[in-house]
Amino acid sequence: MKKIILSLIIIATLIGCGAYSFTGGNTGDAKTIQIDFFPNNAPLVEPALTQKFTNDLQDLFTRQTNLTLTNSNGDLHFSGEITGYRVTPMSGTADQTAAQNRLTVTVNVRFTNKLEEKDDFEKNFSFYSDFPADAQLTGGVLDTALDEIVERLTQDIFNASVAKW
Repeated sequence: MKKIILSLIIIATLIGCGAYSFTGGNTGDAKTIQIDFFPNNAPLVEPALTQKFTNDLQDLFTRQTNLTLTNSNGDLHFSGEITGYRVTPMSGTADQTAAQNRLTVTVNVRFTNKLEEKDDFEKNFSFYSDFPADAQLTGGVLDTALDEIVERLTQDIFNASVAKW
């Protein structure tokens, strides 16, 4: 089991560090984009978050810009890290226990455009999702919250970078 997990992590890392070339879309003179693997440097670590975030960001650019995988350095380059993953009680009950919790994920993103340095940015993106306190932060609750957060994070990053082009 450990060998399978290690193999999957190695494969995901190699795939996650690839560069993509544009087969469509309007990006000026840019031909390639590289999206690095985003490590989870948050004090509270969710093992699936790094892979999910990186894959979803790559998928978003692939779907919306007709990108294809190459092995060269990208004209456009995304790197960064997951800096926050926390659960916070949001409301209480009469016996002072939490009734509602909030899951918050924060990602620091660095965008570099080798062709137009004025487009470069480094920015923190943060989103949250609320869930009932009596639900465990596993399975469906976690998956639903992460899906919602990652979707909003990746869309915000996509919109921020496309606005620069």
